[in-house]
Amino acid sequence: MAKLRVGVLISGRGSNLQALIEAAADPAYPAEIVLVISNRAEAQGLQRAAEAGIPREVIAEPDRTAFAAATDAALRRHRVELVALAGFMRLLDTGFVEAWRDRMINIHPSLLPSFPGLHPQRQALAAGARFSGCTVHFVRAETDSGPIIAQAVVPVHDDDDEERLAARILAQEHRLYPLALRLYAEGRLRIDGKRVIVAGSKPPEIAALNPAP
Repeated sequence: MAKLRVGVLISGRGSNLQALIEAAADPAYPAEIVLVISNRAEAQGLQRAAEAGIPREVIAEPDRTAFAAATDAALRRHRVELVALAGFMRLLDTGFVEAWRDRMINIHPSLLPSFPGLHPQRQALAAGARFSGCTVHFVRAETDSGPIIAQAVVPVHDDDDEERLAARILAQEHRLYPLALRLYAEGRLRIDGKRVIVAGSKPPEIAALNPAP
């Protein structure tokens, strides 16, 4: 069976990209990364892609519409079937989002719909949240608003600062994103309005993502 062809968009160090690369290295994994695009030439994730032998492109168009057109063209050249945003820190053109509707996913370091947007760990600490975590969701035009695919939960400790909480969440991101991508690639996801139905009640893979110590 052909593997799902995935394009990953990054802006920085690419630690979630690395998690996806390592997952895709398993011959049994149902997806392959065929392209990495960055809007920043200095993004460390580009080196990760190079080391894995993955084609990579830098698209730094300052105009949002021009950026969207160039990115869309690159994805189509490489016959990408799903776009995964992994630390991609640029707002996308609405037309681009709609063109890839239900074929683009993102990971966000909070339990959406709580704390969307920038600095979610800071938001969680300021709100006195007892738990936080990460969310993989389908992308919609409104930031961090799309249907939720999967979440992982971590506790918020009384002595946490933003850096410690972010590190705890990031460890779960590296587990959750490859899992969510696998569920998509296996055809186990169905969007029902704002909800995502996963084939099989309470898949054990998701149930295993309990609060980390």
